[in-house]
Amino acid sequence: MNGKEKMDAAFSKEGSRELPVVICYEGIYIRDHVKQLTNLPWWYAHETDIEKQIDWHGGIAKNIGQDWFAIPGFYSRDERKYLKIKTRSDGVYRVNTKTCEEFKLREPIIGGENYSGLDTAKGPKNEEEAEVMFRGGFDGETEDIIESGRADLARELINGACSGLSPVRSVSTPLYNCVYHWGFSNFMVTIVDNPGLLTYVCDIIIEKIERGISDIKKMGAEIIWIEECFLDMINPEMYKKYNLPYVRRITDAIRGAGMKSVYYHCGDPKGKMDLILDAGADAVSFEESKKGFEIEIEKIVEYVDGRCAVFGNLDAINFLPRCTESELRGEIERFVRAGRKNKSRFVMSIGSPVTPGTTAEKVRLYCETAREIGSR
Repeated sequence: MNGKEKMDAAFSKEGSRELPVVICYEGIYIRDHVKQLTNLPWWYAHETDIEKQIDWHGGIAKNIGQDWFAIPGFYSRDERKYLKIKTRSDGVYRVNTKTCEEFKLREPIIGGENYSGLDTAKGPKNEEEAEVMFRGGFDGETEDIIESGRADLARELINGACSGLSPVRSVSTPLYNCVYHWGFSNFMVTIVDNPGLLTYVCDIIIEKIERGISDIKKMGAEIIWIEECFLDMINPEMYKKYNLPYVRRITDAIRGAGMKSVYYHCGDPKGKMDLILDAGADAVSFEESKKGFEIEIEKIVEYVDGRCAVFGNLDAINFLPRCTESELRGEIERFVRAGRKNKSRFVMSIGSPVTPGTTAEKVRLYCETAREIGSR
């Protein structure tokens, strides 16, 4: 079975005799390990030359060794006519040959950059401001992703360098989006003092997400990763009232488009497991035990009991960077045993993004070991 076949089987009611293996947040892993994953220049990730992008993504996918890959967006055909990448002594630039505008590209920073938006964002104060912020300027017409050529790279990879792997793309839930627009503290105050305003904004955001799901389908994706952070810190009643209806709309839209969904609820799911499962996703995924809470794979599969697929949450923070090969093998065997108890509706995965200090060789070993043990 190839990677796509394993993923399809893992999502099915019958489960997979050969369990697939993936990592989550592939983009973060590539950012932090790009020099370990490819000999090509880092700016190939920004290239307007589609052949260079194919070489970049195809080579990296091969070196990671997992059973899915994140399909990238791309420039439109019109943009490719006048946008060019130029290397100079002082850096790498994306040059617009039509307007002569130049944009200096930045080499990825290992570990990412400090983001202060959660401290400084304020969000709209009323519905009028929300309309301007979230819907202002939208005329109801959108560019067709196929006709424009923005799906060209994804389709080339799916049919060529990355064939045999499951194509995946991600979206974030509306209420989670609100955390970034309001800032964490302001969001937590607003959900208590003015939840109607959050709902008003979520109604706008969900419409955009639903349109985006249609584009994701056109790109060729077969799985959508639904990301959600911070919402473990609201109580179950708030989660059910202000979040769950929107997550259901996302999973319904994904299913209606003929794709599969993975619901990744960050943080402690305690008190919300029934609600999380009620969201209707085809699979659930959780972090590893940390931050004062425990999420053990055996307890997850016991609770889920085959109702949907489960992604393993191997500890990517404290275990994977430091474990020996024998320790890694033992831990993967534990996860696979648990996965078989979920009627083999199971995908070997990690609970969080690969850390900068975890070598590409260790990640490759993780994939190879999980593939071997999962095929027994």
